[in-house]
Amino acid sequence: MDIWPGKPYPLGATYDGSGVNFALFSEVAERVEVCLVDETGHEARLELTEVDGYVWHGYVPHLQPGQRYGFRVHGPYDPEAGHRCNPNKLLLDPYAKAVHGQVSGDEALFSYRFGSPETFNEDDSLGETMLSVVVNPFFDWGHDRPPQHEYHETVFYEAHVKGLTMTHPDIPEEIRGTYAAIAHPATVSYLKDLGVTALELLPVHQFVQDTHLQEKGLRNYWGYNTIGFLAPHNEYSATGDLGQQVTEFKSMVKALHDADIEVILDVVYNHTAEGNEFGPTICFRGIDNAAYYRLVDDAKDHYYDTTGTGNSLLMRHPHVLQLIMDSLRYWVTEMHVDGFRFDLAATLARQFHEVDKLSAFFDLIQQDPIISQVKLIAEPWDLGDGGYQVGNFPPLWTEWNGRYRDTVRDYWRGEAAALSEFASRLTGSSDLYAHSGRRPIASINFIVAHDGFTLRDLVSYDEKHNDANGEGNNDGESHNRSWNCGVEGPTEDTAIRALRRQQMRNLLTTLMLSQGVPMLAHGDELGRTQQGNNNVYCQDNELSWIDWDLSREQQQQLEFTQALIELRKNHPVFRRRRFFQGSADHGGESELRDIVWLSVSGEEMREEDWQTGYARTLAVFLNGDGIHSPDALGRRVLDDDFILMFNAHSEAVEFTIPDPLEHADQLWKVAVNTALPTGLPDPTAALLEPGTSVTVAGRSVLVLQGTSIPQGDEEDELLTDDVSLPGSAEGTGSDEAPKDAAAAAPAGDSTGATPAS
Repeated sequence: MDIWPGKPYPLGATYDGSGVNFALFSEVAERVEVCLVDETGHEARLELTEVDGYVWHGYVPHLQPGQRYGFRVHGPYDPEAGHRCNPNKLLLDPYAKAVHGQVSGDEALFSYRFGSPETFNEDDSLGETMLSVVVNPFFDWGHDRPPQHEYHETVFYEAHVKGLTMTHPDIPEEIRGTYAAIAHPATVSYLKDLGVTALELLPVHQFVQDTHLQEKGLRNYWGYNTIGFLAPHNEYSATGDLGQQVTEFKSMVKALHDADIEVILDVVYNHTAEGNEFGPTICFRGIDNAAYYRLVDDAKDHYYDTTGTGNSLLMRHPHVLQLIMDSLRYWVTEMHVDGFRFDLAATLARQFHEVDKLSAFFDLIQQDPIISQVKLIAEPWDLGDGGYQVGNFPPLWTEWNGRYRDTVRDYWRGEAAALSEFASRLTGSSDLYAHSGRRPIASINFIVAHDGFTLRDLVSYDEKHNDANGEGNNDGESHNRSWNCGVEGPTEDTAIRALRRQQMRNLLTTLMLSQGVPMLAHGDELGRTQQGNNNVYCQDNELSWIDWDLSREQQQQLEFTQALIELRKNHPVFRRRRFFQGSADHGGESELRDIVWLSVSGEEMREEDWQTGYARTLAVFLNGDGIHSPDALGRRVLDDDFILMFNAHSEAVEFTIPDPLEHADQLWKVAVNTALPTGLPDPTAALLEPGTSVTVAGRSVLVLQGTSIPQGDEEDELLTDDVSLPGSAEGTGSDEAPKDAAAAAPAGDSTGATPAS
């Protein structure tokens, strides 16, 4: 077969309609072969004789998309010097845009003999490893346009391609669990009706099935084991893995864009699936180990690991940075995705050992005309020293706000904490983000994500129950900040079950009405359970998939979540572009009166009120007059006023609606009452006057919406005096709370101490 000199750029395999150009970077290589593999497994080796700037390249005329290929790199095998070349291993292209097959776990994949790590393994890995695939880059995007929702308009929905669709009854069985299933009208219409604006997919970059999990009859479900940064994972394709997965993925994005839904990818650039020095040689290790991986300075046969997976990419090497940037640009320009959530993003900032927000990675992102314009979300921590970096990422970035998650969980389980912490999280965490010039949108608020308890399990379990993972329940986080409402796990006690549903409504209401950008984990709007397993990374089965056979209570929770998202969408006061002037110092005065913190008496909070560590009650007035809330064109946005009343105490509390704060002619209607089974009050209920005392049930949220005084004959009918709002018909109103549960842990904290309001 002929091979021409070709070009050193672009890297990878590029089909131009007449043939394919191959280009591979390796600074350490002495000789490189591109190996073409046919459907029978027969291999044809072609030497790449041209090399420019350590990029080996060649052009093969007449080669077509669908061609399987790999590389063999001849060079030094000297682990103590950091080099692990082995031409007996057929290697994936780091720039492969599609991957065929999976690894087998056979000893041939490793460069050493099992039981004898110092022995060089010459077994050929062809037939045991994955193959790169030449793809056809052409696709009819039609009039596809990215939705481009601004952050303050965004509601993220974190989901798994398989988990979201695998049991959906309206999706044909043959496509469930695939990109085609996400694109199916049943999925798209569900997401649209729910009200979310961005689908954040768990990793869809090609990943490896861990052999140690396969030996236990388990599988890598989450996919945080990337090996191909430009290839959509082939197991999520219903149409094939010889390039069809690329077309299917693009069709999925196009369908979601047609529904005005953005696509965000959870990306894992901090490590690869090759693991530590005892891992297989699949790709980077055999191409140029010392260039791609961070090695221990005085022991280069070992890997420096801040990810807990065995290795970390070397973020100061120009070709590693180039790979990441080329990958990001490819997914935006060719695959039309709208943003990225970066797993363990602190590792990406480690040029050397420390986390440095001035690192080359952030510089490249900042100046890139494409990537700087899409949504960038950091998981702002890793497992290395100084790895917890919440609030410390550069201004262009948003962050998963771990402080928000912890504070809200603690508040609703009754853990003693300062109210000021809860107030900060509720108003956008200015204490974390304002110092760097960022705004509330920097905070991606979440209470539950894929990693940890589901929302239902958060209110049903005190302890993790991960026995199904086969690790003796030693895996997963042990400190979950959860409360089981009195009984561990499933129970027939109707009062406790009702209380759990009420707690879920409390958490959902807090999430959707907080300043910042909310993220909902898939199935939490339905009350999905994982039976107390908080680490389902290896559970590719019904335990981790959404069960679409909904009970009446689950349907109610879905409708409640839809209503909350709609409330947020319709009222800019819950999704402000700027911080409240009165939020930096919660006890201070705000001349703008954009926010007012209230005690249960309806009076403004005093400084000493904020310092009460045992307090469980708080109210806040949100001024809808549009001060400091311009729209995209700079115009003043007018909205209704709201009062949010929070009661995490186990007993009912009387709140007084304050005297007019802004509008003397204003009355109040109940918009949300989480003590009700539906969470949604009767819209025809009587209006409430200032000075009215309202009963807020134990462990509930009451949301009041300002409305103008009615005129004419309607006025007398709609006004009301002091009221006791209806508690939960499920038996979870404050005076109907189960006595046994209250005795066990009345406020959800481990001490059993009853909190004062």
